[in-house]
Amino acid sequence: MNKEFFRKKILELKQRRQAAILVHNYQRPEIQDLADFLGDSLDLARRARSLDNPVIVFCGVHFMAESAALLAPDKTVLLPHPDAGCPLADCATPEMVREARRAHPDAVVVAYINTSAAVKAEVDITCTSANAIHILSQFKDREIIYLPDKNLAEYAARTCDLNIIRWPGQCYVHDALIDAGTVRNLKTEHPEAVVMAHPEAPMSVLDEADVVTGTSGMMRHARQSQSRQFIVVTETGLTHRMRREIPGKEFIPVPGAICAQMKLTTLETLYEALRDMQHHITVPDPVAGGARRALERMLELSV
Repeated sequence: MNKEFFRKKILELKQRRQAAILVHNYQRPEIQDLADFLGDSLDLARRARSLDNPVIVFCGVHFMAESAALLAPDKTVLLPHPDAGCPLADCATPEMVREARRAHPDAVVVAYINTSAAVKAEVDITCTSANAIHILSQFKDREIIYLPDKNLAEYAARTCDLNIIRWPGQCYVHDALIDAGTVRNLKTEHPEAVVMAHPEAPMSVLDEADVVTGTSGMMRHARQSQSRQFIVVTETGLTHRMRREIPGKEFIPVPGAICAQMKLTTLETLYEALRDMQHHITVPDPVAGGARRALERMLELSV
């Protein structure tokens, strides 16, 4: 069965199920092209909360679908591939958060949205790459436990002079598959290009960048900039959206910066999710209340 068969069936089933397809910027191009809403974690969290559709198919990874289920508890939230997880999210557990609180009882605990619902239930507030600086800056006079991304914590601490306790976690795409030497080589090959880097990358990479921001910030900057050429230092999926939505400009990805988990969602798994109403993502009641509060607090401060 070819791509056109799956596209046709997905669109038919979407209408029948009254479903909305939410797609993260790092998904495969053919999945992005079917999105009702395409964006970063913050964009999609807001969309999930505001949708009227009874069914949400979340083309991303597990923690994102959990967040949608928390913010839209009356909706059926489906994740096309059950193994689409996030190694960064796996760097923090509820037990680890409770241990950190015991060690630093006066600290505010901020979790990156790249965490499980069970971890979110243990923290005070969440953030995304789009709003991390804004959220963390609300606690300038406090000791902050920030988890689980050490690179974003380092960037925030340097940018805002915050007292952040680092957590030993990282995104393998930004931390291991992207390095400063590769970025320098791209700059040599494309001397007129603006370098936009995601704050999940190490400081050695961020030091090579002209702009440090999340994926939604990269989209905004590329639209508004007079420059015609950009080196996009994040997962390669974002460049498809950029090329489609910002024609006439050139977007250069970092070779090999691919998240295997994001790429698990295919046209076939999306079709099967709608056909069989699988895989239904729910959050147990004992966890949901605390996790939802942490997400809602973030959204309130991000208006």
